[in-house]
Amino acid sequence: MEMEMEMRGEEEIELGQDLTPPLPPLSFALHDSFLSSHCSSCFSPLPPLHTPTFPNNSHHVLLPLYCSPLCSASDSPLHISSAEPRLLRLLQSHPSTYPHGDSSDLRAALRLLHSLPATSPPAPHRISGLLTNRLRLIDHDDDLRIRDGARAMFLARTMRDAQDDVAPDDAVLEEAVLCLVLTNAVEVQDNTGRTLGISVYDSCFSWINHSCSPNACYRFLLSSPPPPQWPETPLRIVPAGQATSQIESGVCSKNLLTKECGKYGPRVIVRSIKRINRGEEVTITYTDLLQPKAMRQSELWSRYRFMCSCKRCSASPLTYVDLALEDISAVNFNSSRLSSDISFNRDKATERLTGYIDDAIADYLSIGNPESSCERLEQVLTQGLSDNQPEGNEDKSELTYWLNPLHHLSLNAYTTLASAYKILADDLVISSAIDNHVMKAFGMSRMSAAYSLLLAGATHHLFNSESSLVVHVANFWTIAGDSLLNLAKSKLWSEIVRWDLPVSDNLELYHIAKYKCPKCSLIDKLETYSRHDPVTHADFEHASREFLHCVTNLTQKVWYFLVQGCRYLGLCKNPIDFCWLDTSKYSSEYEVLTQSTGTNCGNKRSFSGREAEEDTNQLRMYILYLGVHCLLYGEYLASTCYGRYSQLTCHVHNILDGEEKLSNPCH
Repeated sequence: MEMEMEMRGEEEIELGQDLTPPLPPLSFALHDSFLSSHCSSCFSPLPPLHTPTFPNNSHHVLLPLYCSPLCSASDSPLHISSAEPRLLRLLQSHPSTYPHGDSSDLRAALRLLHSLPATSPPAPHRISGLLTNRLRLIDHDDDLRIRDGARAMFLARTMRDAQDDVAPDDAVLEEAVLCLVLTNAVEVQDNTGRTLGISVYDSCFSWINHSCSPNACYRFLLSSPPPPQWPETPLRIVPAGQATSQIESGVCSKNLLTKECGKYGPRVIVRSIKRINRGEEVTITYTDLLQPKAMRQSELWSRYRFMCSCKRCSASPLTYVDLALEDISAVNFNSSRLSSDISFNRDKATERLTGYIDDAIADYLSIGNPESSCERLEQVLTQGLSDNQPEGNEDKSELTYWLNPLHHLSLNAYTTLASAYKILADDLVISSAIDNHVMKAFGMSRMSAAYSLLLAGATHHLFNSESSLVVHVANFWTIAGDSLLNLAKSKLWSEIVRWDLPVSDNLELYHIAKYKCPKCSLIDKLETYSRHDPVTHADFEHASREFLHCVTNLTQKVWYFLVQGCRYLGLCKNPIDFCWLDTSKYSSEYEVLTQSTGTNCGNKRSFSGREAEEDTNQLRMYILYLGVHCLLYGEYLASTCYGRYSQLTCHVHNILDGEEKLSNPCH
């Protein structure tokens, strides 16, 4: 029977503490699309002069590029000896050999194969302590992909060794190693969240199991030479029981592959996001935690062949977060019945809404039409989506499906709307100086900031019930703060009252060292992190309550202004406190929205004369303070998730400091 591997806390660990030192990879590979723009050793972006322009012809084969002689010396010998060049040439000259897209899985597997001894078992269950999962994977949908990939790897290795007397049917070991990569590899992302490639780590990382309510997360270090040094964290997690000595026979040594690992490649650091007791299992997530249960389970089974049974997935009834993420209501405009009394096919409703919203988002991301995307998304958010039942259905009435404002599709829509409105505003400012275009651009900037704030507030509301969402919340508060600050600094404000207002020119307002709110202690908390002092759960809760109090008060002063011209935003009474969604009062999201203020923009105000100048200046200051609070809290959460010197933390600090570089270990 296959033994379960897991890692546990070796000691009592508070939240926001590194659990491992930077761990080097056993194997790694850039995605094909980044081979010409990023270093194949450390995954750092290449300077423009290092990015060659290749002719677009069938004879071109992508080759690895490096950012420095050090990276080249450390990685290129392994690249050549592992048969990667042969594989790339084979896939280029005979695409039908592996018609499944990106080859990074195959290249990472070739590197692992090169490190194995010649006496390796033909199909071990574990290699270097890592599960191959071969028997489960080859019996399902990925069977053809795995067999084609193993065959391509086998052919590349035989060409390297100039062997002609072997058949592809002998590719059993290649198959096992490819399955290991598919099971254990993690996607390596840069500080923008873009996936650059994959990496496989040893048991210190790979034995950490999944949970949909994890107590740890991880971050990557992408740099060469190594980043500035600070005290390295010892390994604070250990295998459960005697796992290391009980690995069944036929398994390669746990330390076997480390001889090929230098100090190159994307390193990973595991960090606590909850308090971990001594002996408690350490878990991370293998999927997006802002997906509802059914989607998480489907993705985990499709990729890893297991069904999650964590506390969140096992809850009956569903947790509040999972209920909100999948909540859909239906209303029949031809019936007097309340929507809660209407029976409808939830799977069908979810499928139709998902298809519509995915298609609307594709208008922006794939087709490049942000205006169409915004129009379609706001239409479905505000008016719902008609069922359009086919003829012959006994029920001649037509249902309209409505999304809970906290539904995962609503959150996806907010993300797209915030980005798309920003792009539209920027394009209008650049392309035209006509007055009505400038005003339209300013309105779009407002709506972009409003949707960013709504997204941050909605995910924070869910975070209050599921603290493992802290990684998402850190990113969304940062995005909201940046958007609000850009709005406060915009030169388009003068178009409102035809005066040049002084607020946006005073950059000293944005210097973090000179900003300190008398009502919350975020600056003090950040200074605590900079001294590497441990932060207790009580401290974290206290800082969060103070932040919410301040940001709620500030939001009440500016929300009416941010949402002008947008019906859906105007109907969202409060983007921070979602008590207005209380279903004890209303039977559906439709009724919540239609029972709301009914205005498009809340408490409208007019601007004229001296009063306009004073009101506008005060409004800009409120937006400025709100943006600073969001950024400070985003940095505080990022420090918890990723550490004081992470990319996101330094990015926020640089925004607030108003400088490109700071004299700290971030650079």
